[in-house]
Amino acid sequence: MNTTVHPLLARRTSGVLLHITSLPGPHGCGDLGPAARHFVDWLAAAGQSLWQVLPLSPAGPGNSPYQSVSAFAGNPLMVDLDDLVRQGWLPWTARQGFDHHRCDFERVAPWRMACLRKAWNGFAERASEECRAALDGFCTEHAHWLDDYALFMVLDERYGGPWSRWPQPLAHRDPAALDEVRAQSAHALGFWRFVQWRFWVQWQGLRDYARSQGVQVVGDAPIFVAHHSADVWAHADQFLLDERMEPNVVAGVPPDYFSPTGQRWGNPLYNWDAMAHHGYRWWKDRLAHQFRQVDIVRLDHFRGFEAHWEIPASEPTAVAGQWQTGPGLRFFEAITDELGPLPIIAEDLGLITPEVTSLREACGFPGMRILQFAFGSGPKNPYLPHNLERHAVAYTGTHDNETTVGWWNSAPIGERHSALDYLGPCIATEPHWTLVRAASQSVVNTVVVPFQDVLGLDTRHRMNTPGMATGCWEWRFEWSQVNHEPAERLAAMTRAHGRWPEH
Repeated sequence: MNTTVHPLLARRTSGVLLHITSLPGPHGCGDLGPAARHFVDWLAAAGQSLWQVLPLSPAGPGNSPYQSVSAFAGNPLMVDLDDLVRQGWLPWTARQGFDHHRCDFERVAPWRMACLRKAWNGFAERASEECRAALDGFCTEHAHWLDDYALFMVLDERYGGPWSRWPQPLAHRDPAALDEVRAQSAHALGFWRFVQWRFWVQWQGLRDYARSQGVQVVGDAPIFVAHHSADVWAHADQFLLDERMEPNVVAGVPPDYFSPTGQRWGNPLYNWDAMAHHGYRWWKDRLAHQFRQVDIVRLDHFRGFEAHWEIPASEPTAVAGQWQTGPGLRFFEAITDELGPLPIIAEDLGLITPEVTSLREACGFPGMRILQFAFGSGPKNPYLPHNLERHAVAYTGTHDNETTVGWWNSAPIGERHSALDYLGPCIATEPHWTLVRAASQSVVNTVVVPFQDVLGLDTRHRMNTPGMATGCWEWRFEWSQVNHEPAERLAAMTRAHGRWPEH
């Protein structure tokens, strides 16, 4: 395959990492409404050309978008309710007094879902023929995933999870049993299709607006999917499941410096032989769908395509796991043969072997370099700015890390001394801007800064702590926190980044 870096990632550019739900707004969590366009305007004013988001899929347990019921569906909580009011389908609803500093999903989710159901009923009663035709067209175009997703959600509401414990004819997808559900649940199925249609229309409108302002969107594709998902239910033969349709092995990572028992994620593992037999059809459809939504994809846990940590499902931790070979280059060759050159950022963090690096380089994908990781192991640390390579993406931190201010405040004394020696005393007073400046002055083509670091926020504003089941994914900001200074400073630093010659 062509090992050349994709043109979108081969130029000097910079951007900001901010998830949709973190946006301001009156309805309890950020959505695809006016605040999203206002943020695009802010990015353009700050000289940024990338907006990186986290997975757009429905959130799962712990409000994590990495444990979703679908790898294809959009998150219903991101649907702009005011748009539904303007369409005449949803009566105006009084504000609920939600917290503006965090997403209180326990309150927000049921209220928003109730609003969406009212909108569906309003659509069913009052929609124009043109709108009905648009919905029908969307359903036909997306039927390859939408039909299974809608059916799964109807059954999930009826029986709960996991799907492997549903009545056997439904768990095993007996055609007659599924036809009976379809016949009984036409209105309920229509609701889930309607919500996905509105998400798609609103998202494409936002993406078009971003493009008009010179901003491209970086999306996120988790490598694994949740067992309780439409994807595993509809394609059970392509996952490693036992006779009860339960995972017999699950995903995770081995013990390391950060965790003596490793991380047991619990996702089912792919049956890569079965996927190869089907020509990787599910993955081709998934990535094709994703590239219709975003311009660039961050491919999560890239090392899992070279080798993944396989844990017996009966084990409570990741200690007893073992490495198993992944699909390797043949997988990416098959995807590229169908989709063409892939604008992918490989998330190559964690235990990275020479084999993983060789696979990434053979694919032409830039890797990720986190500056918060740079100061713990001497001058050969690969994350130090002078060791970065041109075809890489530099981050001050990610959604899984401390904010940079939080990192500095809690860093071991040895790391703090190393950072002071390397970057000078400015790291002690403005750690966030110091790392932004260091990334921008390096040779990397692409720099991405979490919005918390642009605002100089501390650990209270962290997005996610891996392994923590509650209290994550809730952070939001308010426009009152955003004045002209962050935009001006970010623009100045990344203008300097942009003046580097391109080769």
